[in-house]
Amino acid sequence: MIQLHRSLDTIKGVGEKTAGLFSKAGLHTINDLLYFYPKSYDDFSNITTVDALKPGKVTLKTQIHNITTRRVRRGMHITSAVLSDETGSVRATWFNQPYRADHLRDARTKKWLVSGEYNLSGNVYQLTNPSVEAADGRHVTTGRISPNYRAMAGLKSQMVRKILLELKPLLTMLPETLPKEIVARQGLISHSQALLNLHFPNDAEDITLARERLGFEELFYLNLAAQLNKQANNTLDEWHIPFDADDAQQFVSKLPFTMTDDQRAVIWQILQHFDSGTHPMNRLLQGDVGSGKTVVGAMCADAAAHAGFQTAFMAPTEILAVQHAESLQKLVQSRRVGLLTSSVKGKARQQLYDAVKAGEVDILVGTHALIQDAVKFHKLGFVVIDEQHRFGVAQRQALLKKSSKLPHLLMMTATPIPRSLALTVYGELDISTLRHMPKGRKPIKTTIISPNSRQSMYTQVNNEIEHGRQVYVVCPLIDDGVDSEKRSVEAEYKKLQKSIFHHRRIGLLHGQMKATEKQAVMEKFAAQKIDILVATTVIEVGVDVPNATVMIIENADQFGLAQAHQLRGRVGRGAHQSYCYLVSSDSLKPTRRLRELARSNDGFYLSEIDLSLRGPGEIYGHAQHGQLNLKMAQLSDTRMIARAQIAAIAFMKSGHDLIQYPEMKRQVERYQRITTLN
Repeated sequence: MIQLHRSLDTIKGVGEKTAGLFSKAGLHTINDLLYFYPKSYDDFSNITTVDALKPGKVTLKTQIHNITTRRVRRGMHITSAVLSDETGSVRATWFNQPYRADHLRDARTKKWLVSGEYNLSGNVYQLTNPSVEAADGRHVTTGRISPNYRAMAGLKSQMVRKILLELKPLLTMLPETLPKEIVARQGLISHSQALLNLHFPNDAEDITLARERLGFEELFYLNLAAQLNKQANNTLDEWHIPFDADDAQQFVSKLPFTMTDDQRAVIWQILQHFDSGTHPMNRLLQGDVGSGKTVVGAMCADAAAHAGFQTAFMAPTEILAVQHAESLQKLVQSRRVGLLTSSVKGKARQQLYDAVKAGEVDILVGTHALIQDAVKFHKLGFVVIDEQHRFGVAQRQALLKKSSKLPHLLMMTATPIPRSLALTVYGELDISTLRHMPKGRKPIKTTIISPNSRQSMYTQVNNEIEHGRQVYVVCPLIDDGVDSEKRSVEAEYKKLQKSIFHHRRIGLLHGQMKATEKQAVMEKFAAQKIDILVATTVIEVGVDVPNATVMIIENADQFGLAQAHQLRGRVGRGAHQSYCYLVSSDSLKPTRRLRELARSNDGFYLSEIDLSLRGPGEIYGHAQHGQLNLKMAQLSDTRMIARAQIAAIAFMKSGHDLIQYPEMKRQVERYQRITTLN
C-alpha cells in the first residue's frame, strides 16, 4: 500500500525548516505535493553550444573558470564566471548568490549543465542568474523541461523539483482512479502517467496528454456529482400543486403589458412541473437584467397561492426585497404579500410571524431574515431565490427545510450562465432562459470614453439631466485597502459636486454606509430627488429606476464583463433611450472586454467571452468557485465538458458502485456538497 498521507518530513532532504515552509503553503503530505501542479514550464531540454547561442532560454554543457565574487555595495554581491566549450566562451553573472563561487570551484565536477536566460545585459550578451548542475548528476532544473510552481514564501520551485525527484519512483505506482473502460474509451493516459508527465515531461506532448487526462477526470467527477444530486432529488417527496388553467388565464389578462414568448414558455414549464407530482422542481431561471424574471416568479407564486400553498421569495438586499414586495403586490393583487427584513421590528415583526404561521400570508418576501428559526410557514410549497449566486448553499438549504415536504425551488440570476457552466456547476438543475426583452425596450447605446474625452461626455450627460433624466456614476476600488471603496467614490462625488455638476443634485452611495442610509439614498433617487448618484458596485443589484438613462462606469477596464454588463443593466428600464459610457483608465487602445461590451448588449454572448477571459469565478461567484478547486479543467472547454457528461451518465447507467473506486468516491462526494443545491 502506497503511503501517500505520510508527512513530507519523512522524505529525504526535507528537514524541519523545509517541512515548515511546505506546511505554510498548505502542503503537508506526500499526496499534497504530488497534486501540487506546475503553473508553467521553462524548456531547457535542448543543449546547445556557445557559438550557436541565441537570445532566450538556453542550456550549455560547459566548463567553468575565472570565477570571481565581489561586493559592490552593502547587501549586494555579484558572482561572475566564464563558461566555455570547444566552440567558444560566454560570461555568466549571479546577483546576491555568493555561495555560487564555492559550488562552482568543486574540482570533482569537470562538466556542468548551465540553464537560464541568455540576453543583453550591460551592453554584453550573457547568462543572468542561470541554474547550474553537474553534467553527470541528477538534473533538477537543467537540461530538461523545468516546471515552475506557485510562489511560496521562502520556498522556491528548485526545492519543489528536488523533493519531487525523490518521489519520482512513487509516481509510477499510483493506482488508477477512473474505471478502465472509461480511460480506454476516452483515449486517456493512466492517472499515474499523467502525474509523471506533469512533473517530469519529456516534451510538450507529455504536458498536453497530462492536462487532458487530469482535466477530464475533474470534469467527470463534477458531472457525476451533479447527476447523483439530480437523481437523489428525484426521489424526494414533493408538494403536488395542481394547475388551474382558468386562474392562469385570469392572471395574464390583468397584466398591464404583454408577456414575451420566453416568459410564457418558462411559466408553462414551471406550472407543468408543479402539477406533475414526480419530484421537487429545482430550476435555474437565467435572463438579462430587465428580461422579466420577476413576472415569472409572480405568476407561479399566484398559482401556488390559488392551490393553497405559500411562497417564500428571498432577495440579497433589503432595498431589492422592498422593491420585489411592491412589484409582487401590484402583480398579484388578490394575494396577501408580506415583507420581512431587519427593518421590521418588535410587535410588527411578531404579528408577521403569526400571520405566516397561520397561513394568512400567501407570499413572504425578505432577505436572510426568512431563514431565521422564528419564521414558521403554514404550508410552504414554492421558494424563489433572486440573484441566487449571492446566497450560500447552507442558506438555500435552511429555507428549503421550512416545509414538511421539499418545496419547489426557482433560482433566478441576471448573470447569464455560459453553456459549459450550465453543464457542470449547474448540471443538477433544469435551466430555463429568458433571451428576449419585453416590447418597447430600446438597446442601450454604449460608448468607450478616453479620459481626454470626458468633457464631451459631460455635455451629453448634462443634456439628459436637462430633459429630466437621471444618471449613475459607478467607481471601482482604487486599491485593496479596507477604506478604498469609500475613498474612491467620495473623491469622485466631491469632484462632480464642486466643479463639473455643481448645479445638480448629487447623491452618494457605498457599501460602508448603514443600511438605513443606503435605503434613504435609493428612495430619494427613485423619487427623482437626486440627479446624479455616485456609487460603488453596491447598485449592481438594486432597485429599478426607469427614469435613469445614463450609466457612467469609471475605470471600466477594471471590471469584468459580467459585472460591467450587470451595471449597465441598471439603465434602459424605461421607454427613453439610455446610454452607457465606459471610461477607460488611460488613453491606450481599449481592452477586448470594453470593445466587446460596446459592441453587444447580449448578456449570453458576453458571458461566454467573460468565461474565456477571466475564468468561472466571475460568473459562478468567487467563494463557491474557489470551493470547486479545479486545478486542471477549463470550464470554457465545452467539448471536454460534454465528453465528461456523457461518460458520467454512462457510468450511472452501467450499475457501477462508487465504493469500488475510493478516490473517485471521495472527490465526487466533495463536489456533491459544494455545488448548487445541497
